[in-house]
Amino acid sequence: MTQDAIVYKCLDRERAEVVVTRATACGSNCASCEACVFQNELKTVARNLVGARPGQKVLIESKSSRVYGAIMLVYIVPILLAVLGCFLAYGAGASEGVCVLCTFLGFILGAVIIVLTQRMRKDKNPISFDIISIQS
Repeated sequence: MTQDAIVYKCLDRERAEVVVTRATACGSNCASCEACVFQNELKTVARNLVGARPGQKVLIESKSSRVYGAIMLVYIVPILLAVLGCFLAYGAGASEGVCVLCTFLGFILGAVIIVLTQRMRKDKNPISFDIISIQS
């Protein structure tokens, strides 16, 4: 997975801090909307494979499998567990209220799995970025 970024500062010969501008879901017209509550720019450290200097526009790359794994964990697992909770309760002949409760509990279980996974993996194997080219 590749993204455009700007080199903010060089940390040493092999690493640089880069700024990545996140795209918004509403089309990036934040000046007229002002509804975004999240920070638009994210800073991260990337391996500086091409000798980029501060201020240069660069292309950074990360392993797609790591990004897709994080997406699956955060977005898909809670929804699947919520649906599974609903189906299990419905299949057992539970009332509508119990089905709703089991759906909610499945979703909460998914959130707990995310938190526990992140605590166990904390900084052991983070998603890494490489600067692969300087853009003109």
